[in-house]
Amino acid sequence: MTLVSNIIDLPHKMRKEDIMELTQLDKSSYLKGLLIIVKKDERLTDFEKKFLKNIASKLGFASDFYESTIRSLLANKYIPENPIKFSEKTIAESFITDGIKLALKDNKLSDKELEWLMLTASENELSEDWFANKINKLKENKSIIPAMDFALCSII
Repeated sequence: MTLVSNIIDLPHKMRKEDIMELTQLDKSSYLKGLLIIVKKDERLTDFEKKFLKNIASKLGFASDFYESTIRSLLANKYIPENPIKFSEKTIAESFITDGIKLALKDNKLSDKELEWLMLTASENELSEDWFANKINKLKENKSIIPAMDFALCSII
C-alpha cells in the first residue's frame, strides 16, 4: 500500500475478484454529488473542472454530456441537492473522500460544503467519528496527496 493510500485511509486494495461493478445509479449519483459540492461555493475553478472531467470519464460518461453539464452548472437552480444514498458503504466512503478532496482543493471547506457532505455521510450510515477523522487526515496531508488520486479508483 502506498503512503498516500495509508494517509487518506482509502478502502483496502481489492483483488481483481473483489472489484465492484457500480450500478448506473451509483455512477450518476457519484458525479451528481461532486457537481453539488462544486456548486455549493458558487464558483467553478479550473482544477474543479479538470477533477470533474476525469471522474466523469472514469465513470463512463461521454465528454459532450460533461461539457454541457459544466456549462450550465452554476446557473442551474433545479439540481436537487438532497443527500445522496449509495448502494454500498464502500462507494459512500469513496465518494465522501473524493468530495472532501475536491472541496479542500481551494484551501477552504465552506460551511455549505461541509454540511452537505456530513448529511450524505449520515445518509450512508457513516459515523460522525469516521467523517471527522477523514476530514482531519485530508486537511493535514492535502499537500502530499496527488490532486488526481481518486478514491473512486480503489473500488472500480
